Amino acid sequence: MGTDSPSPLLETLGLFAIVFVLQQVAALFSLALMAGLFVLAPPLESNPWTIVTSVYAHGNLGHLLSNSFGLLLFGWPIARATTRGRFHVFFVLTGSLAGISQVLVTGAMASLTGGSGSAVLGASGAVFALMGYLIAGNRVSDGLAARVDVPLWLTLVVFVVLAAAITIATGSPGVALIAHFTGFLLGLLAGRLGVLEPRATARPRQSAV
Repeated sequence: MGTDSPSPLLETLGLFAIVFVLQQVAALFSLALMAGLFVLAPPLESNPWTIVTSVYAHGNLGHLLSNSFGLLLFGWPIARATTRGRFHVFFVLTGSLAGISQVLVTGAMASLTGGSGSAVLGASGAVFALMGYLIAGNRVSDGLAARVDVPLWLTLVVFVVLAAAITIATGSPGVALIAHFTGFLLGLLAGRLGVLEPRATARPRQSAV
């Protein structure tokens, strides 16, 4: 793929649509069937395929449209600057890790209070990762990092604080806050490392320790 092609966005949107239709078909037979195919829930090993399928699944049409808008907004410049393969791997990997963190953390918290962990589906973790990548991986950020010698530990602290602030600012009832935090933090780290830059154009990055 040429680095100026936005086709990974169209492919991802196509996957959103296909999975959404499959969700509706599965729900006609049984909500349990739909959940077993597309909802990431504890224990993770019960339906391991949902680690991936849940990234492209959505709870309703509004959920689908909001994540599609976020994908286009934050993913467009990244899709133009990287390869198709890197974009898709980044999207599904960050989305999967965000979903896993949501299930594990809420499960651990629930075990302390006697409750039950939460299930999750949706691409928002991956969308937040794209947002984080844009913030940490753009040329302005690179220029600042090159001029200011910031210790690695301080960079990590700033990233965690920024991820927490963005998560709180965008939080609302029923939203997978842990997934958003994890996705955004992963995006910040990936952007700082420039993991989506093609090898031929990757810029050297240095951090003091």
